[in-house]
Amino acid sequence: MNYILFDEPTIRTALLPFTFTRPVADIRIGIWTITEKWQQWLQKPVSHLTEGYLQTKFPAIYTEAETIYINGAACPSRAFLATLETLTPETALLLPDQTVLAVRTSKRLDKAPVATDFAPVEVGPDTPVMIREMPDIFALNGDQIRVDFAKLTDGRQSAPITDPFTRVYGGNSIFVEEGAVIRAATLNAENGPIYIGRNATISEGTIMIGPFALCHDATVNWGGKMRSNTTIGPFCKVGGEVGNSVFFGYSNKAHDGFLGNSVIGEWCNLGANVNNSNLKNDYGPVKLHSYATGQLEDTKRLFCGLMMGDYTKAGISTMFNTGTVVGVNVNVFGAGFQPKHIPSFTWGGAAEGFSPYRLDKALHVARESVGRRNIPFNDTEEAVLRAIYSVVSGER
Repeated sequence: MNYILFDEPTIRTALLPFTFTRPVADIRIGIWTITEKWQQWLQKPVSHLTEGYLQTKFPAIYTEAETIYINGAACPSRAFLATLETLTPETALLLPDQTVLAVRTSKRLDKAPVATDFAPVEVGPDTPVMIREMPDIFALNGDQIRVDFAKLTDGRQSAPITDPFTRVYGGNSIFVEEGAVIRAATLNAENGPIYIGRNATISEGTIMIGPFALCHDATVNWGGKMRSNTTIGPFCKVGGEVGNSVFFGYSNKAHDGFLGNSVIGEWCNLGANVNNSNLKNDYGPVKLHSYATGQLEDTKRLFCGLMMGDYTKAGISTMFNTGTVVGVNVNVFGAGFQPKHIPSFTWGGAAEGFSPYRLDKALHVARESVGRRNIPFNDTEEAVLRAIYSVVSGER
C-alpha cells in the first residue's frame, strides 16, 4: 500500500501562516512532526499532496500499488491504523461533519479528495486526534508528547544521567538519547515524561518540567525555566521562561523573556527580553486573526499567545499581545505592544509604523539565517518564499 498525507483545504487555511511554508502534516506536535509520526507507525515512507508551489519540496510519490490518502491533520494511533486497514477500495472514511479522514483508491489524485467521489464510511467512536486550528498545536502538545514518548522509547534503554549536580524527579519517565549533555539541572517528570534528543544540551541552572521534549541538537541556555507541555524542536536554542509552547525547529529564543501558549515556526529569532501575553486582563476568551475571514475570531480559549510563521525576527524587548499572529518573513521591532496581526513580508513596529519588506532584502536575510547553520538555502527554498510573497502581496 502507498500512503500520501493530503492537505484538507479548510484545515490548511485555518493553520496559516504555518502552512504557507509546509504541508499540514509537517507541523510538529509532540516530539515528532505528524509526517514523522506516520512514518514511525507505518514503518514505511509517506509523501504529501499539498499546494502546487510546495510540491517541488514536498512531492507526492505515486506507485503501482493502491494508495491510502490520509488527512494530514490527523495523528496516528493504534485504533486509527486498525480502521484504515478495514477500508475497501474506492471508499472514504468520514467524520460526522463530512470532513474526509482517509480515502483508499487506485486513482491518482492531484488534489485533496472530495467525500462525494467515494463510497462513504463513518469513522465510528475511535476518532483520531486532529489539529484543526492553530491553538490546537500547543493545546494538544502535552498529550502528544506522552504518545510519542511511549512509541519512541518502547523497548529501548535511556542513556544514563551521570552529572552529579543534576537533580531528577520521576526518573523512570525521563529518556536521554546518546550524545546529550546535562549539567547542574533539575528535571521533574513526575507529572509527565521528559525526552532529551541526541546531542541536545541542557545548560547549568535549567529547570525542566514534564511533559517536555527537547529534540536533537537543541539547547536550553543557562538558567532556563522550561515549563510543561513544551516542545523545543531540532537545532533550536532557548532560554528564559517557556511554557506550553512549540518550536518547530532551527529557531532561537536564547535570552530572558516569557513565551507562553505559543507556536514558533522555523528559522525565527526572538531577541533579548521579547515577551508575550497569553492571558487577557479581564480573563475573557482570546480572539485570533483568521486567514479564512480576514478578521479576529473567538478561539473560546482563556490562554493563547503568539503564533509566528517561518523566517520571522523580533527585535529586543518586543512585546506581543494576547493572541497575536505574525506571518512569514516579518521583521518586527520597537516599543509598545505590536498589533494582533502582522502580515507576511512586513517590516517595522507599532511605534515606527510598518512597510512592505522588500523581497530581495527578505531573501538575503533568510539566506543568511540558514547559512549560519551550514545548511544550503537553495533554489527550491527561494521559490517557495517567492510564491508566498506573490500570494500575500494583496494581504497588506
